Amino acid sequence: MTDSILLVHGDPDVLRAAGSHLEQLGYDVTRELNVEAGLLTAARVQPEVVVLHHTLAGGAGSPLIERFRNGEAGVILLVPDGEEPTRLALEAGAELTVPQDAGLALLAAATARAAERIRARRAAAALMRRGMAAPGMALLGSRAPMREVVQQIGVLAQTDRTTVLLHGEQGVGKGYVARLLHDLGPRAGQPFFQCLCAGLSPVELDSLLFGHEKGAFQGATERRQGLLELAEGGTVLLHDIADLPPEVQPKLLRFLESRVFRRMGGGRDLQVDTRLLVATERKLTEEVEAERFREDLFYRLVGAPLEIPPLRERAAEDRDALIEHLHRELVREVTGGPPVLSVEARDRLLDHPWPGNIRELRNVLDRAMLMARGQPILNIEHLPGELRARPGLGDRRHTPMSLDEVEKQQIERALRYHGGNRTRASKELGISRATLINKIKVYQLTD
Repeated sequence: MTDSILLVHGDPDVLRAAGSHLEQLGYDVTRELNVEAGLLTAARVQPEVVVLHHTLAGGAGSPLIERFRNGEAGVILLVPDGEEPTRLALEAGAELTVPQDAGLALLAAATARAAERIRARRAAAALMRRGMAAPGMALLGSRAPMREVVQQIGVLAQTDRTTVLLHGEQGVGKGYVARLLHDLGPRAGQPFFQCLCAGLSPVELDSLLFGHEKGAFQGATERRQGLLELAEGGTVLLHDIADLPPEVQPKLLRFLESRVFRRMGGGRDLQVDTRLLVATERKLTEEVEAERFREDLFYRLVGAPLEIPPLRERAAEDRDALIEHLHRELVREVTGGPPVLSVEARDRLLDHPWPGNIRELRNVLDRAMLMARGQPILNIEHLPGELRARPGLGDRRHTPMSLDEVEKQQIERALRYHGGNRTRASKELGISRATLINKIKVYQLTD
C-alpha cells in the first residue's frame, strides 16, 4: 500500500519540487498552500506523514502540530537551523524536524523514517482495537505491565527488519512472544526456526546457523544450508544469546550489519532476507563487562529491547486468565482430567511466586490434573505440597463448602470470565442457557 504524504508550504516552487521528488520515490503526494486547507485535506486523506513549514504553523512550538497529529499522522516540521526550534517542535508533538533549507534527499530520508513509524503505530493500534484480538495476544494479559508489552509487540511485529532482544526470567514465554512477533508481522506464513546457543560447540553452532560446505570440518560429508538460509523471508530466534561462542560472534555481527554471510568452508558471500530475534535470561551488559560478549555486537542487539515481566509482577487478573487458559488446555490433553478448578486451588496458584514462571505453572497444573483424574473438581489436595501448605494456615487443607456453594462460585467465575455472556458461560458449565438463567435467579447473582 502506497504511503500518503501531505505537503503544507506557502511557496509553490517548494511544493512542486518536493512533491515531484517524493512522487518519484513512490509516495502519493497531496499539496496545500495554507494551514486551513491542509487541515481539511488531512482529515479527508488521513496521510501517514504531514510535512509542514514552521512559519505556516505559527512557530516550532505551535499547537497546530497536535491538530495534524489527531489524524494519527506523523508531522515533520521544517524549522530554522538551531537546537531551540528542534526542541520546541518535538515537545509540541512533531515526529521529526528537518532544516528548512535542507536538500530533497534529507527530506526524503526523514519522510521514509516517519512513514515507517506511523505504519507500525497504526498496525499496533489496529491489533489493540481488535481486542488484543490478534491470536495469542489476549493470553499475554490486558493490565499493566503486560498491556505495555502487548503494545510493543504490535509495533515491533511490523518493523520486520528490526532485531528484537527478548529479556526475561526462565519460563516467562520469550519463545511465545517471538512467535507472536513473527505471526503478527509481514513475515507470517514464512519459516520460523529456533536455535539454542547454549550447549553447542562453536563449530556446531556455526554450521547450524550459517551452514557448511562439504569437507569444511571432519564429518562434513555434504553441503548443508544453515537456519538463516533455510528461513529466507522468515524469522530465526536465537535462545540464550549470552552463550553465543566468541568464535561465532563476529560472523553474526557481520550478518546483522549487511545480511551477508558465508557458509563454513565456503568461498562466496550469500545474502538472505531473514529476521533475527534473540532471547536471554542474563544481562548482556554484564557479559560485555566480563569481556565474554563483543561490545559492538551488543549495541547491534539492544536497539529494540523487550522486557517480559515474570508472573509474580503481573496483575492478578492476568495471572487468573492464564491459569484459566492452561487449565482449559489441559482438560483437552489429560483424559479424565477434572473440568472444574476449585476456588481455593486457584487462589493457591495465584498466590505462588512461580520462580519458573509459565513453564513451572503449566507443569504443576499438568501434574495436578493427572493426580485428579476421574474427579469432577481439581481441589487443593491435588496440588504439590508446597502449594497446599500456606504460611499461617497450619494444617488446614479443606474449606467446608456445600455443593450449592461450589456451584454458585463456579457460575460466578464462568460469568466473570466470559464478561457476562450467558451463552458462552452455559457452554463452559455444560448446562443449557435456560438452566443457567434459572440458577442466576436462584443464587441471586448479577452478571
